[in-house]
Order: sequence, then C-alpha cells, then structure tokens
Amino acid sequence: MNTNSLVPANYIEALSISAPNISTKEICELNAQFLQWQKGRFQCEEVSSIINARAQYIDLILTKLWCQHHLDEHQISLLAVGGYGRGELHPYSDIDILLLTQEQLDKKQEALISAFITQLWDIKLDIGHSVRSIKECLKQAVNDVTVATNLMEMRQICGNESLTQHLQPLLNEEVFWTSQKFFVAKRDEQLARHKQYHGAAYTLEPNLKANPGGLRDIQTIGWVAKRHFQADSLEELVQHNYLTNNEYNELLECQDYLWRMRCALHFIAGRSENRLLFDYQADVAEFMGFGDQGKLAVERMMKRFFRIIGRVAELNKMLLQHFDYTIIKNKKHQVELKLNDDFVVLDGQIKAINKRTFMRSINIMEMFLLIAQHQEITDLHPETLRLMRNARRRLVSGMMDYARCREIFIEIIKHPRGLGLPLTLMHRHSILGAYLPAWRNIVGQMQFDLFHAYSVDEHSYRLLQNLYRFSKPEFNEEYPLCSKIVQRIRKPEVLYLAGIFHDIAKGRGGDHAELGAVDALHFSEDHKLNKHDGRMISWLVKHHLLMSVTAQRRDISDPEVIKTFADIVRDEAHLDYLYCLTVADMRATNESLWNSWKANLLEELYFATKRAFRRGLEKPVDLRSKIRENQQQATDLLLAQGVDESAIKNLWKEYKADYFLRYAPEQILWHSEHILEHDRTKPLILISPKPYRGGTEVFVFTKDRANIFHSIVSLLGAKGFSIHDAKIITSKTGYTANTFVILDQRGKPINDSYRALELSQSLTHSLLSDSKPSSIKRPAKKLAQFRVTTQVGFVDTATQRSTLLEIVALDKPGLLAKFASVFQALNLHIHSAKITTFGEKAEDVFIISNSEGKALSEVEQAELKEKLIEELSN
Repeated sequence: MNTNSLVPANYIEALSISAPNISTKEICELNAQFLQWQKGRFQCEEVSSIINARAQYIDLILTKLWCQHHLDEHQISLLAVGGYGRGELHPYSDIDILLLTQEQLDKKQEALISAFITQLWDIKLDIGHSVRSIKECLKQAVNDVTVATNLMEMRQICGNESLTQHLQPLLNEEVFWTSQKFFVAKRDEQLARHKQYHGAAYTLEPNLKANPGGLRDIQTIGWVAKRHFQADSLEELVQHNYLTNNEYNELLECQDYLWRMRCALHFIAGRSENRLLFDYQADVAEFMGFGDQGKLAVERMMKRFFRIIGRVAELNKMLLQHFDYTIIKNKKHQVELKLNDDFVVLDGQIKAINKRTFMRSINIMEMFLLIAQHQEITDLHPETLRLMRNARRRLVSGMMDYARCREIFIEIIKHPRGLGLPLTLMHRHSILGAYLPAWRNIVGQMQFDLFHAYSVDEHSYRLLQNLYRFSKPEFNEEYPLCSKIVQRIRKPEVLYLAGIFHDIAKGRGGDHAELGAVDALHFSEDHKLNKHDGRMISWLVKHHLLMSVTAQRRDISDPEVIKTFADIVRDEAHLDYLYCLTVADMRATNESLWNSWKANLLEELYFATKRAFRRGLEKPVDLRSKIRENQQQATDLLLAQGVDESAIKNLWKEYKADYFLRYAPEQILWHSEHILEHDRTKPLILISPKPYRGGTEVFVFTKDRANIFHSIVSLLGAKGFSIHDAKIITSKTGYTANTFVILDQRGKPINDSYRALELSQSLTHSLLSDSKPSSIKRPAKKLAQFRVTTQVGFVDTATQRSTLLEIVALDKPGLLAKFASVFQALNLHIHSAKITTFGEKAEDVFIISNSEGKALSEVEQAELKEKLIEELSN
C-alpha cells in the first residue's frame, strides 16, 4: 500500500519509524483526531478513500509499535487478514492480524508479543489476533474455510517478509483448497447465513454486512473468484470474461452505497455496528445527505438501500450459478429437454436457446408461463438470467402495452402453480415491476414504524405466497378455514389480483386503498376481465382493512357491529374473499405480531357475519330473545352441575340484562358457579385454564370502588401482560365483574398453572390492600425514534347510554393505566375496551358513560379530550 497517498502528512510524520517513541496517550489522542478527520471528509471524499485511509493509518500505528517493541529484530511477520487484509477498514471495524512465525516461539518472543498486543488494546483498537507458524496456518486453514478465506486475503504490514513469501505459494496449491471444494463451502456458508434471515432481504432493521444482498454477498463473489482465477479484484473477472463491464460497474456502485451507509452507521453509532437499527436510521439518513425530515429522509434512504441489495442479490445469484457451471458441473452429463423453439430445460433450469430470444418482450412473459406449466423447472439458467437482465434494461415501453403480454400475465395468475415459482422469480428479478409500473413504485418502499416488518413490495409478495399456500391441500393444517374457502371458490385469481393491488398505491399520498381500487379497476378493464370480477377486485382493494379494523377495534359480540359490517360486505362471496385476503395480509405484515387472538377474532367475525347473511340483514337480532336464550342455556348447564335453581335466580337478579348479552352461556356458567361458592369479603379472581379467542381470560368479581380498573391494568402491565379486550359490568348490588383477555410477552396465552396462580394471588393482594401498582418499566429506547400524534375522537353509538371513545397514541408501558387514571379523575364508567397495538402505535377503543350512566355531552367530551392529551404529554 502507498502510505503517502491517503493519510495526511502530519499523521505519517508522527508515526514514522524514525520519529521518537510515541506513548499510549499520544496515540489515543492521534486516533481521536484521525477519526474526526475521517468524519469531516465523509461528505466530500469517495467512501473508498475513507476506508482505505484508515487501513493505511492502522498500518502506520502497527509498524510503529512493532518497532517500539523490538519485534522487528525477530523472525516474525505481521500480516493483515480479512477485510483489513484487503485494505478496507470502516471507522470502528475490528482489525484482524496474524503474527506468522517459522516455529515455536521462545519465552522472550512471547513476552514481546504479549506487550505489543496489550498496548494495541490500551490504545482502544478492536484487535482480533492469532499467532501461528506456517505449518499451523495450513493445518487450520485446511479444516476451516473461514481461516482459509482470511489467509487468502493476507497482506504484509511489517516484519520478516521471507515467511510471507514462503506461505503465499502454499495457499495456491490444490492440496490447500480446490476451487470446487472452496466454492461449495462458501456457497453453503452463504445459504446458512441467508437462512438466519429467513430468506428475507427486505427487513426494516437490516444487517448491512450479513443481510441477503449485503456486503458479504459481494465479498463471496470476490472470494470464489480469487480462489478459482487467482484474481486479486473483481475487475479481473472482466478480463476472464466472467463479468461484463456493466456488471462490474454495477457491483462497484452497489458496494459504494453499502460502504457509505456502513461508514455513516459507524460514525453515528460511535462503535462497530452493522445493524441499521431504528435508533440510528434518522441520523444516518441525515448524515448521508437525505435531508433532516426524519421519517421521509429515512424512507428515501431505505428505498434506495432495498433496491441496491436487490441488485446485489441478483448479481450474486447469477455469478455463483456461473461458477457452479464452470467449477462444479460436468457439461457432458447435463440433461437437456427442449420446450419450444426458444427454450430448453437444462438440469432443471430454463435456458434461452438464442441470445436474441428476449429481443421480443413477449418471450420474457412466455418464459414465466412455461415455468408454471413445467413442474420440473426449478430456476433460471445463469446465462438466461444475464440475457433477461439486459433485456429488462432495454425496455422502451411497458410490457403491459402488448396485448399478448396481458393475456400471458392473466394465464400465469390463473395457473395452479402461477403464484409459486413463476411469481417468485418475477418478483425477485424485477419483472413484476417491469410489467406493472405501479408495482415498480413500491419496490423498496418502507414505512418507518414498528408494525410493518417489510418493504411494501416484499409484504405484498408475502401476502401472495400466503394465498398460494391456502390453495394447496398440503398446507391445509396451517389455516384450515382459509384453505377450505380458497380451494372451493371458482375464481381464486380474483383474490390473487386483489393481493397484488391492495397496497400498490402506498407512498403516493392520499388513501392508498381508494387509489389502489381505481388502479385495480383500470387493470381489470385493460386485461379484459368481466365487469363483475373487476368490481370485486376493486372492492376488495378498497376495503382490505375493513375486517381487521372491525375485528380488532369493535365489539364483535354486539349485533349492531355485525350488522354494520355485514351491510358493507353485502354477501357471502365478498365475505369469503375478504376473510382470506385479511388473514394473508395480517400474517404478511409482521409475523411476530400475528397471534391466535387475532386469528380467533377474524374467524369469529367471519362466522357471525355469515349467520347474519343467512338470517337476513332485514331481520336484526332480537336482543331480548338472545338474552333469554343465553340465560336458558346457562341455566341448563348449571342445573346439570347440581346448582340449586333458586340460587341461580337470586344471583342473576343482581345483574342487568346487558350481562347476559355480552357473555356466552359457558362463560355465565363459569362465573356463576364460582360466585355462588365465594366469600364476598374478598375479591374473586378466575383465570381461564383454556384459551378464549386465543388469549387468557381473567375474570375479576369484587366490591366496586373508584380505582379498580386502574389497579388491575397497572398490575397486568407491570407483569408484562398485554391486554387486548376488557368488559366491565357493575351489578345492581354494587359489585363489579371485570373481564380481561390477556397475552404474555410472546403473544401467547398463559399455559402455566403456577404462573396463573401467581397472577391470581397478585391481583387479590393488590385489590385487598389498595396498594399502588408496581412501577412501570421505562419505554424502550427504540420508541424514542418514533413520533405518534395523540388523537382523541368520539363516535356516536346506537344508545344514548354510552359514548365510543377512540384514542391513537404512542404505545408505551403504562399507557392503559394512564387512560384509567383520567377516567377515574373525571368519574367516568368504562363498559368495554378494545386494545390494539400496531407496532409503536396504540389504537384503543373504549365504551364509556358519565357518572349518571349516560352518553358524554359535548362539554364532557371536550374536557376528556383535553385531560387525555395533557396526561399523555407528561
């Protein structure tokens, strides 16, 4: 390396071997100055200069200290390995070095090396070091591909050069690592690394180095090339006719962006950090020049990042497949099957016969239809992928402009395997975006929140994969109801097209559901779908959030809620499509937030609406009949348990009619048999042994007093439980019956009897002692990066006895307790609550009334809104 080219002269002078010895303190001061110099050059220098300069600067430090510790007087060589060996060091990257020896060290040499390494730690260098003889290097490298890879990138810093010259040719011998063996090892290593990320490149907190499509994928290409061609750089692959000039420049462009992002991340984090966590994203975006608008700047930065890693992943796949054919495959034994005049299948990969095949855009679409029609096809041949990439870039007009392309696209969507491998390859290789301009706009589009785990295009693709699984009998056990519906509906392609368009208008401004519905209608007309199908697709896109919002934010045990929902849905055909689309959508949004509670709510809403359709919407539920029916069924169950009928009647006199409407007969049985046996001088706490709607039901029966709701929600929150539903009923005799549906921190119901007993005892103690709830943990640092404007709204209900309150706020520990304290201060009564969290945002709904048991007046609403906003701002 030319140490004079990138490091400023004052550092070279200070670290010169001929200069006086330098102390640990002086080096630490020099390091801090150099870091600030690097940071100052970030906006005006090529990023490669910054990371190469640090490697050169570290060379100077190591050489200086090597001589100060008199190691230059011994037969030892100091080598840079790994990224440092390539001359690439980001601001806080670790520094991998190898001390190469001829044979075993004596005690004096060991002492000198120990003092040398200790000083490197003292000057705060993150050193990874090893001390090995030439023989030990070869022995370990033969058995460990990581060691072998590091050695392949070794570079002499100082010390005995003859040792390095002795080792270097040994690494190139076939006995060390053959090209074939090394390729297989690195390919398997990459597959294992990708598997850690579930094959998802488009997660919103990516690892810039290890993520699929990240820096490690570029390095893998270089390593395999270095071993096979003895190439020292990617540029040499062009000379070997393995990489075109355009592909080489594209790799450099992608690497440059990822380097800049990683470099900026190091500066912002102040340490070696490869994970682009939410904590850093806004600052990194500003530092990289995307602006200081916070969320918008992050979304711009990440959109470019996602597109970059898509390009890297595609090049990585193409080039490694080329290596596979060059290094691994025996061409004499390849099996070829001709499909038509343009394509053959070669060892399971579809290959274009002629290099001019894709001069006609129609042939690109024809190829994906062939993939659907021939189950033996497993992938694209690397040469075909290269041809398709070039053709994709040459497209002058949209593929959708051609009538035959439109026909083929619908054929693919309708084909039983169309949403499988064909759609996966079309998504992965940007053909879906080339065909649908609106899809191209959402590629890499992210939402800066904790709810959406993927970019918009990746989320939509995952939704489509969920729908595809519903259509396959082998996956019936995963989602039995969805599978049953999709496998019996006559036109599943309507559902698939709705999935493609449901989020296609995100990022445009305005209501994405409304805009997407218009896009879907135009698409249907252009593709000559009949008007009924076009309207159904458009309706599904427009209302794709309706079912999830209704299930999670409304009381679906209320017949009025079911009727309102059913009025919009209109018939069972719309309901079937909407239910499957909703499950696929929610499941594809964020797997960690999907749970049995949500699944049960959607299923319950589906069947309740289906019953409403079959009864007839013009025949609403007779509430009195429903109450009498629930009472009779619960009575029969209690009598079968041997409970005295007069005792049942006396107990039920305490309840208002509303109780028998809001609980099922089995719940009334559970409550009644325990209350009848209970000593009312202390609270009764029941915890359901089996899940209810996918959660654990906690029933609290106790003498009513002012702060009961606040005490319960505070304690549950302090113990790490999330509350998803609450019903609060006060009896005529002054007792309150509160029911909460809770999940633990993993999003699962309680399945441990000991934990249930401990919770029951804690609630009893809290209610008896009237003690203050346990302190709530401080919000996670991650939440500090998000801004959620508190919104408080009121919705008229069908009755004059209550008001529906909707609150949107930043979710944080103790939020529900804050709401409860405001309700308590204003002497408001809570009848029910639906608690929904979307990432960092809580969207909660309460049914409340004033102290007189009536709906809130405008004045009372205004006062409540003011108090809530004030409380949440503290």
